[in-house]
Amino acid sequence: MTKIVLVGAGSLQFGTGMLGDIFQSTHLEQAEIVLHDINLDAAQRTLKVAEGYVAGNNLQHALTATTDLPVALKGARFVVISIEVGDRFALWDMDWKIPQQYGIQQVYGENGGPGGLFHSLRIIPPILDICQQVMDICPDATVFNYSNPMSRICTTVHRKFPELTFVGMCHEIASLERHLAPLLGVERADISYRAGGLNHFSVMTDCTYVKDGSDAYGDVRAKAEGYFGEMPGYSEILQASRKTGTSIETEGWMDIDLSMIDTVRPWSDRWLFAEILEKFGALPITYDSHFGEYIQWAHDCSDHQGILDFYTYYRNFLGKTDPVIEPVLKERVVPIMEALLGAPAYEEAAVNIPNKGFIANLPEWICVEVPAMIDTNGLHGISVDIPVGVRGLLSNQIGIHDMTAEAILQGSRDLVVQALLVDPVVTKSKGMGALVDHMIAEQSPWLDYLK
Repeated sequence: MTKIVLVGAGSLQFGTGMLGDIFQSTHLEQAEIVLHDINLDAAQRTLKVAEGYVAGNNLQHALTATTDLPVALKGARFVVISIEVGDRFALWDMDWKIPQQYGIQQVYGENGGPGGLFHSLRIIPPILDICQQVMDICPDATVFNYSNPMSRICTTVHRKFPELTFVGMCHEIASLERHLAPLLGVERADISYRAGGLNHFSVMTDCTYVKDGSDAYGDVRAKAEGYFGEMPGYSEILQASRKTGTSIETEGWMDIDLSMIDTVRPWSDRWLFAEILEKFGALPITYDSHFGEYIQWAHDCSDHQGILDFYTYYRNFLGKTDPVIEPVLKERVVPIMEALLGAPAYEEAAVNIPNKGFIANLPEWICVEVPAMIDTNGLHGISVDIPVGVRGLLSNQIGIHDMTAEAILQGSRDLVVQALLVDPVVTKSKGMGALVDHMIAEQSPWLDYLK
Protein backbone atom coordinates (compact mmCIF):
# COMPACT_ATOMS: atom_id res chain seq x y z
CA MET A 1 0.00 0.00 0.00
CA THR A 2 1.38 3.39 -1.02
CA LYS A 3 1.46 5.93 1.78
CA ILE A 4 1.02 9.60 0.92
CA VAL A 5 1.39 12.41 3.47
CA LEU A 6 -0.18 15.79 2.69
CA VAL A 7 1.52 18.43 4.85
CA GLY A 8 -0.68 21.51 5.12
CA ALA A 9 -3.86 19.55 4.37
CA GLY A 10 -5.88 21.81 6.66
CA SER A 11 -6.14 24.11 3.66
CA LEU A 12 -9.35 22.97 1.99
CA GLN A 13 -8.22 24.24 -1.40
CA PHE A 14 -4.96 22.28 -1.28
CA GLY A 15 -6.39 19.28 0.55
CA THR A 16 -9.46 18.72 -1.60
CA GLY A 17 -7.55 19.43 -4.81
CA MET A 18 -4.87 16.85 -4.03
CA LEU A 19 -7.41 14.32 -2.80
CA GLY A 20 -9.43 14.63 -5.99
CA ASP A 21 -6.30 13.92 -8.02
CA ILE A 22 -5.39 10.92 -5.86
CA PHE A 23 -8.91 9.50 -5.88
CA GLN A 24 -9.08 9.45 -9.70
CA SER A 25 -5.83 7.45 -9.98
CA THR A 26 -6.03 3.71 -10.65
CA HIS A 27 -2.44 3.34 -9.44
CA LEU A 28 -3.34 4.78 -6.02
CA GLU A 29 -6.66 2.99 -5.48
CA GLN A 30 -5.79 1.68 -2.02
CA ALA A 31 -3.36 4.36 -0.95
CA GLU A 32 -3.02 5.33 2.70
CA ILE A 33 -3.43 9.09 2.94
CA VAL A 34 -2.41 11.06 6.03
CA LEU A 35 -3.69 14.63 6.33
CA HIS A 36 -1.19 16.57 8.41
CA ASP A 37 -1.59 20.11 9.70
CA ILE A 38 -0.50 22.01 12.78
CA ASN A 39 -4.19 22.94 13.15
CA LEU A 40 -6.01 19.71 14.02
CA ASP A 41 -9.48 21.21 13.52
CA ALA A 42 -8.54 22.26 9.99
CA ALA A 43 -7.09 18.83 9.19
CA GLN A 44 -10.20 17.11 10.54
CA ARG A 45 -12.40 19.41 8.43
CA THR A 46 -10.60 18.19 5.32
CA LEU A 47 -10.78 14.62 6.63
CA LYS A 48 -14.54 14.85 7.01
CA VAL A 49 -14.93 15.98 3.40
CA ALA A 50 -12.59 13.20 2.25
CA GLU A 51 -14.37 10.49 4.24
CA GLY A 52 -17.70 11.55 2.77
CA TYR A 53 -16.32 11.32 -0.75
CA VAL A 54 -14.66 7.93 -0.15
CA ALA A 55 -17.85 6.49 1.34
CA GLY A 56 -20.05 7.95 -1.40
CA ASN A 57 -17.87 6.52 -4.16
CA ASN A 58 -17.01 3.15 -2.60
CA LEU A 59 -13.28 3.84 -2.58
CA GLN A 60 -10.74 1.84 -0.61
CA HIS A 61 -8.37 4.55 0.61
CA ALA A 62 -7.31 4.67 4.27
CA LEU A 63 -7.63 8.20 5.67
CA THR A 64 -6.31 9.75 8.89
CA ALA A 65 -5.62 13.25 10.18
CA THR A 66 -2.92 14.20 12.65
CA THR A 67 -0.72 17.01 13.97
CA ASP A 68 2.07 14.51 14.74
CA LEU A 69 4.43 14.73 11.77
CA PRO A 70 6.83 11.92 12.84
CA VAL A 71 3.87 9.54 13.10
CA ALA A 72 2.52 10.74 9.76
CA LEU A 73 5.86 10.25 7.99
CA LYS A 74 6.56 6.70 9.15
CA GLY A 75 6.60 4.51 6.03
CA ALA A 76 5.72 7.36 3.65
CA ARG A 77 6.46 6.91 -0.06
CA PHE A 78 5.37 10.41 -1.04
CA VAL A 79 5.21 13.66 0.93
CA VAL A 80 3.46 16.71 -0.51
CA ILE A 81 4.09 20.07 1.17
CA SER A 82 1.85 23.13 0.83
CA ILE A 83 2.20 25.38 3.86
CA GLU A 84 2.19 29.02 4.89
CA VAL A 85 2.84 30.60 8.28
CA GLY A 86 0.85 33.23 10.14
CA ASP A 87 -1.77 35.42 8.49
CA ARG A 88 -0.92 34.84 4.85
CA PHE A 89 -2.37 37.99 3.35
CA ALA A 90 -1.34 40.32 6.17
CA LEU A 91 2.25 39.16 5.81
CA TRP A 92 2.02 39.30 2.02
CA ASP A 93 0.89 42.93 2.30
CA MET A 94 4.02 43.67 4.34
CA ASP A 95 6.27 41.89 1.82
CA TRP A 96 4.82 43.98 -0.97
CA LYS A 97 4.18 47.41 0.56
CA ILE A 98 6.87 47.99 3.19
CA PRO A 99 9.76 47.73 0.66
CA GLN A 100 7.87 50.21 -1.52
CA GLN A 101 7.81 52.65 1.41
CA TYR A 102 11.60 52.35 1.50
CA GLY A 103 11.78 53.37 -2.16
CA ILE A 104 11.89 50.01 -3.95
CA GLN A 105 9.65 49.77 -7.01
CA GLN A 106 8.58 46.14 -6.91
CA VAL A 107 5.50 45.18 -8.87
CA TYR A 108 4.44 42.35 -6.56
CA GLY A 109 5.60 40.71 -3.35
CA GLU A 110 5.47 36.92 -3.50
CA ASN A 111 8.38 35.21 -5.26
CA GLY A 112 10.92 37.67 -6.67
CA GLY A 113 12.41 40.95 -5.46
CA PRO A 114 12.46 42.02 -1.79
CA GLY A 115 8.97 40.61 -1.20
CA GLY A 116 10.15 37.20 -2.37
CA LEU A 117 13.15 37.47 -0.06
CA PHE A 118 11.10 38.15 3.07
CA HIS A 119 8.57 35.48 2.09
CA SER A 120 11.51 33.05 1.75
CA LEU A 121 12.93 34.04 5.14
CA ARG A 122 9.61 33.11 6.78
CA ILE A 123 8.62 29.97 4.95
CA ILE A 124 11.90 28.14 4.32
CA PRO A 125 12.89 27.41 7.96
CA PRO A 126 9.72 25.36 8.71
CA ILE A 127 10.11 23.55 5.38
CA LEU A 128 13.70 22.71 6.33
CA ASP A 129 12.36 21.33 9.63
CA ILE A 130 9.90 19.13 7.71
CA CYS A 131 12.68 17.92 5.41
CA GLN A 132 14.90 17.09 8.38
CA GLN A 133 12.16 14.85 9.75
CA VAL A 134 11.75 13.22 6.34
CA MET A 135 15.49 12.51 6.29
CA ASP A 136 15.29 11.03 9.79
CA ILE A 137 12.13 8.93 9.30
CA CYS A 138 11.55 8.15 5.60
CA PRO A 139 14.69 9.23 3.71
CA ASP A 140 13.71 7.34 0.55
CA ALA A 141 10.44 9.25 0.17
CA THR A 142 9.93 11.63 -2.74
CA VAL A 143 8.96 15.07 -1.47
CA PHE A 144 6.89 17.43 -3.62
CA ASN A 145 6.68 21.11 -2.71
CA TYR A 146 3.84 23.49 -3.67
CA SER A 147 4.79 26.36 -1.37
CA ASN A 148 6.27 29.59 -2.72
CA PRO A 149 8.75 31.16 -3.34
CA MET A 150 9.36 27.94 -5.25
CA SER A 151 12.86 28.35 -6.68
CA ARG A 152 14.34 29.82 -3.48
CA ILE A 153 12.75 27.07 -1.37
CA CYS A 154 14.02 24.30 -3.64
CA THR A 155 17.50 25.82 -3.93
CA THR A 156 17.88 26.13 -0.14
CA VAL A 157 16.48 22.66 0.60
CA HIS A 158 18.87 21.02 -1.87
CA ARG A 159 21.78 22.97 -0.41
CA LYS A 160 21.07 21.61 3.08
CA PHE A 161 19.81 18.16 2.06
CA PRO A 162 21.53 17.22 -1.21
CA GLU A 163 20.50 13.56 -0.90
CA LEU A 164 16.78 14.30 -0.48
CA THR A 165 14.52 13.77 -3.50
CA PHE A 166 12.78 17.13 -3.37
CA VAL A 167 10.77 18.37 -6.36
CA GLY A 168 9.02 21.71 -6.78
CA MET A 169 5.63 21.61 -8.52
CA CYS A 170 3.62 24.51 -9.94
CA HIS A 171 0.59 24.57 -12.24
CA GLU A 172 1.56 27.94 -13.75
CA ILE A 173 2.77 26.09 -16.87
CA ALA A 174 -0.94 25.70 -17.65
CA SER A 175 -1.04 29.45 -18.24
CA LEU A 176 0.93 28.68 -21.38
CA GLU A 177 -0.43 25.30 -22.42
CA ARG A 178 -4.11 26.16 -22.21
CA HIS A 179 -3.66 28.94 -24.78
CA LEU A 180 -1.47 27.34 -27.45
CA ALA A 181 -4.09 25.23 -29.20
CA PRO A 182 -6.77 27.96 -29.55
CA LEU A 183 -4.10 30.50 -30.51
CA LEU A 184 -2.87 28.25 -33.33
CA GLY A 185 -6.35 26.97 -34.27
CA VAL A 186 -5.52 23.29 -33.73
CA GLU A 187 -6.35 20.54 -31.26
CA ARG A 188 -4.23 20.29 -28.15
CA ALA A 189 -2.87 16.91 -29.21
CA ASP A 190 -1.62 18.43 -32.48
CA ILE A 191 1.13 20.52 -30.85
CA SER A 192 4.04 19.87 -28.53
CA TYR A 193 6.01 22.47 -26.59
CA ARG A 194 8.71 22.95 -24.00
CA ALA A 195 9.46 25.80 -21.62
CA GLY A 196 12.14 26.61 -19.10
CA GLY A 197 13.62 29.15 -16.71
CA LEU A 198 12.95 29.76 -13.04
CA ASN A 199 9.56 29.25 -11.43
CA HIS A 200 7.20 32.08 -12.47
CA PHE A 201 10.09 33.39 -14.63
CA SER A 202 10.21 31.07 -17.62
CA VAL A 203 9.55 31.22 -21.35
CA MET A 204 8.47 28.83 -24.06
CA THR A 205 11.56 27.43 -25.79
CA ASP A 206 10.00 25.18 -28.44
CA CYS A 207 6.64 24.72 -30.11
CA THR A 208 6.07 22.11 -32.83
CA TYR A 209 3.23 20.82 -34.99
CA VAL A 210 3.07 17.11 -34.15
CA LYS A 211 1.78 16.05 -37.59
CA ASP A 212 4.86 17.01 -39.60
CA GLY A 213 7.35 18.15 -36.96
CA SER A 214 7.48 21.69 -38.31
CA ASP A 215 8.19 24.67 -36.09
CA ALA A 216 5.12 26.48 -34.72
CA TYR A 217 6.90 29.20 -32.72
CA GLY A 218 6.82 31.63 -35.64
CA ASP A 219 3.05 31.23 -35.87
CA VAL A 220 2.75 31.79 -32.11
CA ARG A 221 4.67 35.05 -32.38
CA ALA A 222 2.64 36.18 -35.39
CA LYS A 223 -0.71 35.44 -33.77
CA ALA A 224 0.11 36.49 -30.19
CA GLU A 225 -1.19 40.06 -30.46
CA GLY A 226 -4.50 39.06 -31.99
CA TYR A 227 -5.00 36.42 -29.31
CA PHE A 228 -3.42 37.64 -26.06
CA GLY A 229 -4.16 41.27 -26.86
CA GLU A 230 -7.88 40.44 -26.65
CA MET A 231 -7.75 37.90 -23.81
CA PRO A 232 -9.57 38.80 -20.55
CA GLY A 233 -7.32 39.32 -17.55
CA TYR A 234 -7.91 39.57 -13.83
CA SER A 235 -9.38 43.07 -14.02
CA GLU A 236 -12.16 41.65 -16.16
CA ILE A 237 -12.48 38.54 -14.00
CA LEU A 238 -12.72 40.69 -10.86
CA GLN A 239 -15.38 42.90 -12.44
CA ALA A 240 -17.42 39.86 -13.52
CA SER A 241 -17.16 38.33 -10.05
CA ARG A 242 -18.28 41.54 -8.37
CA LYS A 243 -21.26 41.70 -10.70
CA THR A 244 -22.34 38.08 -10.17
CA GLY A 245 -21.14 37.58 -6.59
CA THR A 246 -19.45 34.32 -7.56
CA SER A 247 -15.84 33.47 -8.34
CA ILE A 248 -14.49 32.08 -11.57
CA GLU A 249 -12.18 29.11 -11.06
CA THR A 250 -8.76 30.22 -12.28
CA GLU A 251 -6.50 27.94 -10.25
CA GLY A 252 -5.54 24.53 -11.56
CA TRP A 253 -4.20 22.69 -14.50
CA MET A 254 -6.09 23.62 -17.63
CA ASP A 255 -9.25 25.25 -18.98
CA ILE A 256 -10.89 28.42 -17.62
CA ASP A 257 -14.36 29.50 -18.72
CA LEU A 258 -14.30 33.24 -19.52
CA SER A 259 -17.19 33.20 -21.98
CA MET A 260 -19.26 35.57 -19.82
CA ILE A 261 -16.74 38.41 -20.29
CA ASP A 262 -17.27 40.62 -23.34
CA THR A 263 -15.26 43.81 -22.59
CA VAL A 264 -11.48 43.56 -22.39
CA ARG A 265 -8.64 46.06 -21.87
CA PRO A 266 -5.93 45.56 -24.54
CA TRP A 267 -3.25 43.09 -23.38
CA SER A 268 -4.89 42.82 -19.96
CA ASP A 269 -2.36 41.47 -17.41
CA ARG A 270 0.21 41.21 -20.19
CA TRP A 271 1.90 44.58 -20.87
CA LEU A 272 5.29 43.30 -19.68
CA PHE A 273 4.50 39.97 -21.37
CA ALA A 274 4.14 41.85 -24.67
CA GLU A 275 7.41 43.72 -24.03
CA ILE A 276 9.32 40.47 -23.47
CA LEU A 277 7.80 38.98 -26.60
CA GLU A 278 8.73 42.02 -28.67
CA LYS A 279 12.22 42.73 -27.28
CA PHE A 280 13.42 39.17 -26.59
CA GLY A 281 11.36 37.16 -29.09
CA ALA A 282 10.28 34.74 -26.34
CA LEU A 283 6.80 34.00 -25.02
CA PRO A 284 6.54 34.16 -21.20
CA ILE A 285 4.46 31.43 -19.64
CA THR A 286 2.78 33.71 -17.11
CA TYR A 287 1.39 37.15 -16.32
CA ASP A 288 3.05 40.47 -15.45
CA SER A 289 2.50 39.97 -11.70
CA HIS A 290 4.73 36.88 -11.61
CA PHE A 291 7.24 37.60 -14.37
CA GLY A 292 7.73 41.23 -13.36
CA GLU A 293 8.95 40.42 -9.85
CA TYR A 294 12.37 39.50 -11.20
CA ILE A 295 13.08 42.47 -13.51
CA GLN A 296 14.30 45.90 -12.42
CA TRP A 297 12.57 47.77 -15.28
CA ALA A 298 9.29 45.85 -15.03
CA HIS A 299 7.68 48.62 -12.98
CA ASP A 300 7.77 50.89 -16.04
CA CYS A 301 5.83 48.62 -18.35
CA SER A 302 3.65 46.27 -16.27
CA ASP A 303 -0.13 46.32 -16.12
CA HIS A 304 -0.42 47.63 -12.57
CA GLN A 305 -4.21 47.65 -12.63
CA GLY A 306 -4.20 44.00 -13.62
CA ILE A 307 -1.71 43.15 -10.87
CA LEU A 308 -3.70 44.94 -8.18
CA ASP A 309 -6.97 43.42 -9.41
CA PHE A 310 -5.42 39.94 -9.40
CA TYR A 311 -4.36 40.37 -5.77
CA THR A 312 -7.82 41.65 -4.81
CA TYR A 313 -9.50 38.79 -6.63
CA TYR A 314 -7.20 36.17 -5.16
CA ARG A 315 -7.67 37.45 -1.62
CA ASN A 316 -11.37 38.30 -1.67
CA PHE A 317 -12.91 35.75 -4.03
CA LEU A 318 -10.72 32.65 -4.22
CA GLY A 319 -10.21 32.83 -0.47
CA LYS A 320 -13.97 32.55 0.07
CA THR A 321 -14.65 29.56 -2.18
CA ASP A 322 -15.85 26.30 -0.66
CA PRO A 323 -13.72 23.67 -2.42
CA VAL A 324 -15.13 20.23 -3.09
CA ILE A 325 -13.46 17.00 -4.13
CA GLU A 326 -13.81 16.26 -7.83
CA PRO A 327 -12.35 13.28 -9.77
CA VAL A 328 -10.61 15.71 -12.14
CA LEU A 329 -6.88 16.17 -12.53
CA LYS A 330 -6.07 19.66 -11.21
CA GLU A 331 -2.35 19.39 -10.46
CA ARG A 332 0.57 17.45 -11.98
CA VAL A 333 1.99 15.53 -9.05
CA VAL A 334 -0.21 12.40 -9.26
CA PRO A 335 0.92 11.49 -12.82
CA ILE A 336 4.50 11.73 -11.54
CA MET A 337 3.66 9.43 -8.63
CA GLU A 338 2.06 6.99 -11.08
CA ALA A 339 5.11 6.90 -13.36
CA LEU A 340 7.43 6.44 -10.37
CA LEU A 341 5.25 3.49 -9.29
CA GLY A 342 5.31 1.78 -12.69
CA ALA A 343 2.91 3.55 -15.04
CA PRO A 344 4.35 4.24 -18.52
CA ALA A 345 7.17 6.78 -18.60
CA TYR A 346 6.20 10.20 -19.88
CA GLU A 347 7.48 13.75 -20.29
CA GLU A 348 6.30 16.13 -17.57
CA ALA A 349 6.04 19.75 -18.66
CA ALA A 350 7.56 21.49 -15.64
CA VAL A 351 9.42 20.42 -12.50
CA ASN A 352 11.70 22.45 -10.23
CA ILE A 353 14.99 20.63 -9.71
CA PRO A 354 18.73 21.48 -9.43
CA ASN A 355 20.04 22.69 -12.77
CA LYS A 356 22.65 20.03 -13.64
CA GLY A 357 23.28 21.70 -16.98
CA PHE A 358 19.66 21.87 -18.14
CA ILE A 359 19.93 25.66 -18.67
CA ALA A 360 23.20 27.19 -19.86
CA ASN A 361 24.83 30.04 -17.92
CA LEU A 362 23.24 29.00 -14.61
CA PRO A 363 25.11 27.06 -11.88
CA GLU A 364 24.22 23.46 -11.10
CA TRP A 365 23.02 24.27 -7.59
CA ILE A 366 20.26 26.70 -8.53
CA CYS A 367 16.84 25.09 -8.97
CA VAL A 368 15.37 25.64 -12.40
CA GLU A 369 11.98 24.87 -13.90
CA VAL A 370 12.39 22.51 -16.85
CA PRO A 371 10.58 19.56 -18.44
CA ALA A 372 11.56 16.08 -17.29
CA MET A 373 11.13 12.44 -18.23
CA ILE A 374 9.51 10.48 -15.41
CA ASP A 375 9.97 6.71 -14.99
CA THR A 376 10.48 4.18 -12.22
CA ASN A 377 14.08 5.35 -11.84
CA GLY A 378 13.08 8.91 -11.02
CA LEU A 379 12.89 12.34 -12.63
CA HIS A 380 15.32 13.12 -15.43
CA GLY A 381 15.53 16.79 -16.36
CA ILE A 382 15.56 17.80 -20.03
CA SER A 383 17.82 20.54 -21.37
CA VAL A 384 16.12 23.54 -22.97
CA ASP A 385 17.62 26.21 -25.21
CA ILE A 386 16.79 29.53 -23.56
CA PRO A 387 17.33 32.61 -25.80
CA VAL A 388 20.54 34.40 -24.89
CA GLY A 389 18.77 37.57 -23.73
CA VAL A 390 16.46 35.68 -21.41
CA ARG A 391 19.47 33.74 -20.09
CA GLY A 392 20.87 37.13 -19.13
CA LEU A 393 17.74 37.94 -17.14
CA LEU A 394 17.93 34.55 -15.44
CA SER A 395 21.61 35.03 -14.62
CA ASN A 396 20.70 38.12 -12.60
CA GLN A 397 19.05 35.78 -10.10
CA ILE A 398 22.15 33.70 -9.27
CA GLY A 399 23.46 35.93 -6.48
CA ILE A 400 19.98 36.47 -5.03
CA HIS A 401 19.29 32.75 -4.67
CA ASP A 402 22.78 32.12 -3.29
CA MET A 403 22.51 34.88 -0.69
CA THR A 404 18.95 33.94 0.30
CA ALA A 405 20.01 30.36 1.02
CA GLU A 406 23.07 31.46 2.98
CA ALA A 407 21.17 34.08 5.00
CA ILE A 408 18.66 31.42 6.09
CA LEU A 409 21.14 28.63 6.74
CA GLN A 410 23.43 30.96 8.72
CA GLY A 411 20.58 32.92 10.37
CA SER A 412 22.35 36.12 9.39
CA ARG A 413 20.69 39.52 9.32
CA ASP A 414 23.72 41.00 7.54
CA LEU A 415 23.45 38.43 4.75
CA VAL A 416 19.79 39.43 4.33
CA VAL A 417 20.95 43.00 3.70
CA GLN A 418 23.43 41.67 1.14
CA ALA A 419 20.71 39.58 -0.48
CA LEU A 420 18.74 42.79 -1.01
CA LEU A 421 21.73 44.62 -2.42
CA VAL A 422 22.49 41.97 -5.07
CA ASP A 423 18.89 42.07 -6.30
CA PRO A 424 18.50 44.14 -9.51
CA VAL A 425 15.05 45.25 -8.34
CA VAL A 426 16.80 47.13 -5.50
CA THR A 427 18.27 50.31 -6.96
CA LYS A 428 19.42 52.03 -3.76
CA SER A 429 21.60 51.27 -0.75
CA LYS A 430 20.59 53.81 1.87
CA GLY A 431 17.87 52.48 4.17
CA MET A 432 18.22 48.80 3.32
CA GLY A 433 19.53 47.88 6.76
CA ALA A 434 16.61 49.77 8.30
CA LEU A 435 14.20 47.94 5.99
CA VAL A 436 15.54 44.57 7.12
CA ASP A 437 15.32 45.54 10.81
CA HIS A 438 11.77 46.84 10.23
CA MET A 439 10.70 43.54 8.66
CA ILE A 440 12.36 41.45 11.37
CA ALA A 441 10.41 43.40 14.00
CA GLU A 442 7.11 43.34 12.08
CA GLN A 443 7.32 39.65 11.19
CA SER A 444 8.22 38.31 14.60
CA PRO A 445 8.40 35.48 15.60
CA TRP A 446 9.10 34.06 12.11
CA LEU A 447 12.21 36.18 11.52
CA ASP A 448 13.52 36.14 15.09
CA TYR A 449 16.25 33.66 14.11
CA LEU A 450 18.06 36.37 12.11
CA LYS A 451 20.83 37.83 14.26
